[in-house]
Amino acid sequence: MKGKADNGRGEPAPNIFEQGQVLLVDKPLDWTSFDVVRKLRRQVRTKKVGHAGTLDPLATGLLILCTGKFTKRINEYMAQEKEYTGTITLGALTPTYDLESEPEQHKDFSFVTPQLVLDTIAASFSGAIMQTPPIHSAIKVDGKRVYELARKGKEVRLEPRPVTIKAFEIVSFQLPVLDFRVVCSTGTYIRSLANDLGAALGCNGYLSSLRRTRIGQFSVEDAMDIERAEEWIQNKFESEGAPDQNG
Repeated sequence: MKGKADNGRGEPAPNIFEQGQVLLVDKPLDWTSFDVVRKLRRQVRTKKVGHAGTLDPLATGLLILCTGKFTKRINEYMAQEKEYTGTITLGALTPTYDLESEPEQHKDFSFVTPQLVLDTIAASFSGAIMQTPPIHSAIKVDGKRVYELARKGKEVRLEPRPVTIKAFEIVSFQLPVLDFRVVCSTGTYIRSLANDLGAALGCNGYLSSLRRTRIGQFSVEDAMDIERAEEWIQNKFESEGAPDQNG
């Protein structure tokens, strides 16, 4: 790419990514959400790039990126309901509620039945509930990220907050692993859901894999991997006046 295209009047065409674009990216495993933003920010040649909802490094799936003037839409996208699939492993817990830390406090899980899990979900994890976020999260307390305080061994106290679980389905039951599908409101921590379900069952549990499959009307099936996103961006620059990805 050798600079901006000519607009037919001898002037450089405006950067379409400064004008505003929406990119649907399938976040790779072990990347942070900001890793994706940083990688593609260089490609779109504008500093104004943001994402609509963080995914943890061990999660994959749909990440909505907005560029330029479309960054004003981020809060709108973040407020929409989300859908996830993944696995919960019973019989232990971890400090981070997922596999970023080692399983500990192992407990017997052999008594758990599919019906017990369904009954527990129906009783405590359906509809409007109060949920306490993980202390290893990006929430700020007194201007500091709580995960930074937790890593330093400082005591962190977070208050429960209201979230809505619209669907919590167990799609496969193979102890100690439960495959699940969740549809929930913004602000829901699936790591907390896994930890709290394990506690409610009496055998502990942690999130062992997670994939975000949908945000509002946007599906991961329409998302691009990083390489395809880079190619798509280059094609956008090379084909002035091309239709919007989501238009």
